[in-house]
Amino acid sequence: MPFIGSGNIGRARLAVDAGLDVVLSNSRGPETLADIVAELGEAARAATPAKAAQAADLVVVSLPFHARDKLPADALAGTTVIDTMHYFPERDGRIEDLEEWRTTSSELLQRHLSGSHVVKTLGNMDFLRLYSSARPSGHPERGALPVTSNDAKAKAKVVQLVDTLGYDALDVGSLADSWRHEAGTPINVLPYVGEPPKSMTQEQAHEWMFNGPSAVISADRVKELTGQATQTGRVGLYLEDLFPVGR
Repeated sequence: MPFIGSGNIGRARLAVDAGLDVVLSNSRGPETLADIVAELGEAARAATPAKAAQAADLVVVSLPFHARDKLPADALAGTTVIDTMHYFPERDGRIEDLEEWRTTSSELLQRHLSGSHVVKTLGNMDFLRLYSSARPSGHPERGALPVTSNDAKAKAKVVQLVDTLGYDALDVGSLADSWRHEAGTPINVLPYVGEPPKSMTQEQAHEWMFNGPSAVISADRVKELTGQATQTGRVGLYLEDLFPVGR
C-alpha cells in the first residue's frame, strides 16, 4: 500500500498493523525515511513518489494542500487515490474557488489527477486516534469514517480498505459533497477527541490533543454530523478553531 507525503506516517503504522505491506515516499527522498522504515519493520520500504505511485492501484496522499500539483499525475493514472488532505488558508494561501464554495478541495485534486479516481477519507480524524482507535469488525467500540467519491467502484474498494484498517465507513456522496467532512466541519477531529475541559490555554489544548481520551463515533453519528455541516462562514480550518483559548 503506497503512501505519498510525510503526513501519512500514522496511517502507515495502521496499515502495517492490519497486515499490509507499505511503500513510503516524500519530496525529500527515500533516504530521509530510513528511520521510519526501520521502525515499521520488514513490511515497509521507501521509494520516490513516482515509484510509490506505481507500486499498487490504491495510493494514499497526504501533502500540504498547496503542494497537490506536485503529485505525479502520469504515474497515478488509473489508480484509486485516497485524499486525506485539507485546505488551510493560513498555510496554503486563499483559493477563491474554495472560499466562494464553487468547488471542493477534493474536486481540485481530481482536476489535477484527471486520470485517477479520487476518494476522500481517513483525513477527518487526527492520526494518533486513527491509529489507537482501530477495532475489528463487530467490536462494540468500533468507530466510523465518512467517504466521498465520484467513482462507485473506487469508493467500494476504499470502503473495504477502511474496514481492513479497523473502521466502518459511511458513504456521504460525491466529491462535490466532500466539504461535509473537510477541516472546520462538525465531523472534523473534535468528535473523535471527546469533550475537552473548559477554559484551556493553547498549551493545555495542545496537550489535550495528544493525550486526551478518544470518543467512539458510529456511522449514525457520522451521518448526523456531516448533515449538520453548512456552507456558511469561512472555509477550511484555522488553528484557533480547534480549541479556542478560554473555551
